[in-house]
Amino acid sequence: MNSAVLVACVSAGCLVLGVATAWLLARTRLPLPGLWWVLASLPLAVPSYLVAFAVVTTWPGTSGLLPLTVVLVLACAPYVTLPTAAALRLADTGLEDVARTLGRGPVRTFLTVTLPQALPAALAGTLLAALYTLSDFGAVALLRYQAFTWAVRAAFEGTYDRIGAAVLALVLAVLTLSLVAAERAARRRWVRGRATLATRTVPPVSLGRAAPVAAVGLAVVATASLAFPVAVLLGRIVRAGGVDVDWARLGRAAAATLGLSAGAAVLAVVLALPVGTLAARYRGRLVGAIESVAYLGHGLPGIVVGLSLVSFSLAAVPGLYQTAPVLVFAYAVLFLPKAVGATRAAVERVPVGVEEVSRTLGRSAPRTWLTVTARQAWPGIAAGGLLVMVTAMKELPATVMLRPIGVDTLSTELWQRTAAGSYGAAAPAALLLVVLACVPAFLLARPR
Repeated sequence: MNSAVLVACVSAGCLVLGVATAWLLARTRLPLPGLWWVLASLPLAVPSYLVAFAVVTTWPGTSGLLPLTVVLVLACAPYVTLPTAAALRLADTGLEDVARTLGRGPVRTFLTVTLPQALPAALAGTLLAALYTLSDFGAVALLRYQAFTWAVRAAFEGTYDRIGAAVLALVLAVLTLSLVAAERAARRRWVRGRATLATRTVPPVSLGRAAPVAAVGLAVVATASLAFPVAVLLGRIVRAGGVDVDWARLGRAAAATLGLSAGAAVLAVVLALPVGTLAARYRGRLVGAIESVAYLGHGLPGIVVGLSLVSFSLAAVPGLYQTAPVLVFAYAVLFLPKAVGATRAAVERVPVGVEEVSRTLGRSAPRTWLTVTARQAWPGIAAGGLLVMVTAMKELPATVMLRPIGVDTLSTELWQRTAAGSYGAAAPAALLLVVLACVPAFLLARPR
């Protein structure tokens, strides 16, 4: 019940905040519009456990459902904001014009015409937020909320009860499949009609006197999700009277973080292309089962996936144990849904009629996909890869278990320092992690 309530609260919060932010970014005239795009994306670079750490440090004793919901909504809202904003920019404005000429007001037009066109992207982002919430451990542990991930970790590390932990992990898998099924049902019920491309550029709506209020609201969200944890980390360094940084070790950790996460992004996109394309173009139980299985890894804690791959690699290919390929594969399994959701939403936006025209002109199916479908869907597919990359940079449990001997990432550096109680010494690794993760997050922020 704790996990179900938490997932429901975070999903609802991310959907409301993400759609509202996306509409402000894509359809309204704001001062410094490029700045708000960047600020809406950069929270992806901040791990949820860092936001939770900042909360606990600032307000000792904070715990429970409400603060955890706020932390996870701030961390996960960009998963909804970015694809929804892209979908709103590509929505067919001709349908909106028709609705307005038939007497519908702006609010009703948005709810009945514009929103259904962006809803597939919004639901895909909400599903990612729900799965992230279901698998998150760091923020859950820091804010002392007894969810399934807390129980699985306690069973593995506290009692070494592998059977009990496996049972709990299977329950998480069932919950994951339930979430995927609910998202698919919502898409079938609320999303109707074929994809269409925008017929003209949407002129931004002037908010008038409400523009400063909207800007202040966006600034508050950015401050809470980005500036606040960074300020707390800097405060830790000042409180420690400065930190003697091993720059060579930190540089090696940064290089390993970039290399492993980039490899995971490429592998995840390759694995997601057939699954996302099938889900976008075909219906049926087999396609639904394939898509659902692809989402399983993201609903399980990293420690479960890590232990599974440890057992498998030792039993099947001992030479691969604690090597980079196994860790990259673990990242791809854990974060494949991000690439699948982005690919599916991007392919759904390509009208089927365009592909049919290409086929009637003599192009084969593979060539049509490469020259027509992939060409128009590529920005969304690449966004999925960037999402995988920025998330893999922050992953901790599977990295600790599977990383090659002698190789540290920024997340493991942060974990080792904080486990020893050296919070000031951990701050440089945390700050560098945020800076590096800002690079793919910044690329995601560019309007497409």
